[in-house]
Parts: sequence; C-alpha cells; structure tokens
Amino acid sequence: MSFIEEVKQRAKTELKTIILPEATDIRVLKATETVISEGYAKIVLIGNEAEIVSKAKENKLDIKGATIIDPTTSSKRNHYASTLYELRKNKGMTLEEAQKLILNPVYYGMIMVKLDEADGLVSGAAHSTADTLRPALQILKTSPGTKLVSAFFIMVVPDCKYGADGTFIFADSGLNENPDSEALSEIAISSSKSFTQLIRKTPKVAMLSYSTYGSAKSEQTQKMIDAANLAKEKMPDLLVDGELQLDAAIIPEVAEFKAKGSPLKGSANVLIFPDLGAGNIGYKLVQRLAKAEAYGPLCQGIAKPVNDLSRGCSAEDIAGVVAITAVQAQNL
Repeated sequence: MSFIEEVKQRAKTELKTIILPEATDIRVLKATETVISEGYAKIVLIGNEAEIVSKAKENKLDIKGATIIDPTTSSKRNHYASTLYELRKNKGMTLEEAQKLILNPVYYGMIMVKLDEADGLVSGAAHSTADTLRPALQILKTSPGTKLVSAFFIMVVPDCKYGADGTFIFADSGLNENPDSEALSEIAISSSKSFTQLIRKTPKVAMLSYSTYGSAKSEQTQKMIDAANLAKEKMPDLLVDGELQLDAAIIPEVAEFKAKGSPLKGSANVLIFPDLGAGNIGYKLVQRLAKAEAYGPLCQGIAKPVNDLSRGCSAEDIAGVVAITAVQAQNL
C-alpha cells in the first residue's frame, strides 16, 4: 500500500471535517469529489453556492456530499466577525474591518476551525502562502511550546531504497527563508515529530550542507553544526547529525567513507536544508527528475491543522493533502 493510500485508510478511522476555501477552483472541486467518493473526510466548501454548484455541474462532478457555505448569506457571519474582532482588536483591528475580512473565504474558514466547527483547512491552490498563513497565525496562533512555524514536504520517491523505503521529509522547503541555527533546530524537532506522526517510523534527521564533518569551513557550515547540537540539547533522544552532505546523509556506503561514526549511518529520512532556496530547489528536483510524489508545503507549529498548497498543484495533490490534514487533526 502506498504512503497516501495508508494515510487515507487512517483518515477513515475517525472522520474529520476539512475546509476548502477555494471552492470555485476546478481542481478543488475535483478533489472534493475524490474525497467524498473515497470517504476519508467531510468537506466544507466556502464560496458562492450557485457558482460552485454550476461549475461542478458543468464539469460533471458529484459534490453532493459536501457542505457549501456562502459567507455573504451565512447566519453566522456577524458572530464570526465579532469573534475575529475580539481576537485582533488589541492589534488595532476595528469591527468594520473584521466584518469585511470575514467575507474572505480563508478568514471565514479559519474562524470555523478556531471555534471547533471544523478540524482543519487546506488552501493555496489559488492563494499565496502568505494569504493562507497570515490568517492562520492571526486566528489560530502557534501550538503550545512551539517557537516557530515551518513548512515541510513529504516526498515519496518510487523505486528508492533510501530513507524510509523512499519516503522523506524535506524542511524547510516552503516558508522560512534564511533560518539561523536556533530556528533550524526548531525545524528539525518539529519535522521529526511530523515524521513520527505521519510516516509512523523512527525519524533520522540530517542537517544538510555542502560540507561533511568539516570538509569545508564557513559560517554556513557552522550554522548546521550548531543547529544539530542545539537539537540534541533540546531533544536528547532525537537521532540527529550534521553537518552532512546529502550523499553522506542517505547512502550508507558514502557515510561509511565520509562520515564514519555518524549515528545516522547513511539512513537519514528527515532532511533539514540550510535555507529556503536549497529546500525549495531540492524538493522540485526530486519531484520532477525522480518523478516523486510531493505533498506540501505542509505546515507545522500552528495550533490546528492548516496546510498550504503549491499553486501548481493537481486535484490529486489536493485530495492527498486533505487526507494528511485529516490525520493531523486526529492527533490533537
């Protein structure tokens, strides 16, 4: 059974309600049909009901099992606007601004999640990362004890013997542009927890660099060494090492030569990149050249499950992220 099929089966054991606020996007409607037909989550679509129903009908999509909510006609609109105002008034938001913002499907959906009227939200097919994460942080805040919100991809590489049978987490590949060693240690810890939660295997974390064990020396290589040491201090049981080149991190034979004595022994499955450029380029290379499945950018550190999508995502990608979001919600 593939990774995503296993996640879908887990989602079926405790159905969660996931909000899709980009309901007039045809990819979102196709994903909705998939989720409903396979029965692994309840779906709430937010937007103009007539437009949503018409677009589904035009494309011969069956979305009858989804709940459709139009913020402009909702009886809860004023209550949600008041809730948003109370959450943000100390930051200068007026009630009038809240009443306007609540008409935005992403804000409306976030309030539903905040009030436990839904379990998670997936957006980004037609919005920037900022447009998804800004309301998430304003309304849902960060998880208790979390210092940093970060983003990761689950990469599933076909016919690959490395990682966890070809499955990896790549982080941060979607949010933090140039994290320092402290931030990288937090990303490593959060990513290890996400790996345990979603892949259900032991995380083995590599702090990646262009250098292995001092083969080059610079501020950039030292940053990864410091990050690895900080992660070990904060989470002593975590299996983490660095700085490591990619081949020394994931290929046992190379690790034996370049990183003899590494506790990872060339079996890393959680790859922490030194900056957003490396992480983003890395996941796209693997996705396109190795024909890997890429799920994300998934978010970690937000109080409730909210996940971003690449604007180049397919309906299948969206359906997969809905399943992942549902499983994340089961663990709250």
